[in-house]
Amino acid sequence: KAKFPGVSWADLIQMASACAIEVTGGPKIPMRYGRVDVKDGSACPAPQSRGTDDNAGLPSAMAPYGCGAKDAPTHLRNIFYRMGFDDEGIVALSGAHTLGRAFKERSGVVEQGYGDGKASKYTGSGCPVRHDKQAGVGMPGGMSWTKNWLTFDNSYFQALKGGKDADLLRLPTDEALYQDPKFKAHFDRFADSQEAFFDAYSRAHKKLSEL
Repeated sequence: KAKFPGVSWADLIQMASACAIEVTGGPKIPMRYGRVDVKDGSACPAPQSRGTDDNAGLPSAMAPYGCGAKDAPTHLRNIFYRMGFDDEGIVALSGAHTLGRAFKERSGVVEQGYGDGKASKYTGSGCPVRHDKQAGVGMPGGMSWTKNWLTFDNSYFQALKGGKDADLLRLPTDEALYQDPKFKAHFDRFADSQEAFFDAYSRAHKKLSEL
């Protein structure tokens, strides 16, 4: 930002999201830029302004759901249909959980937390998780959805399809993808074909970035 002050923070954040996908092995996102920053927080949505929990309209990890949904599939559709996504887009965006982790100190949905002492089997500092095969995971700890959580691929779907692993995270909104018949059609396709997942994800990521 200091080097290129004419670039908005909004564009930088969106650019970072696309670069993170690409550098970890995922597809190149055909992003568009030209966003204008707001002057202050008054222009940002309040935590509960979109009818959900304290997360400004993002999906909740588990029930009770702030949107009033009685189950995870309905909750996901309540969140994403209003943004113009269909079931394919919902399942594709969920596949971004191939990257990253949850922490006790943040969302609180897992017992694993910051540091090696609170890491899972796959999130310690010595775990080989990077797409570039180099050492280092940044801050260790937490619980991931996949074994190689710094590699963008279709292993999120394969891990869910392969049965439970006590060292991998699985939330109700993850299970919904293979339990709901309409979601499952896309879930199975992405588990079987990384190319199909990358194509759908690239389109969904671009669309989400332009809302």
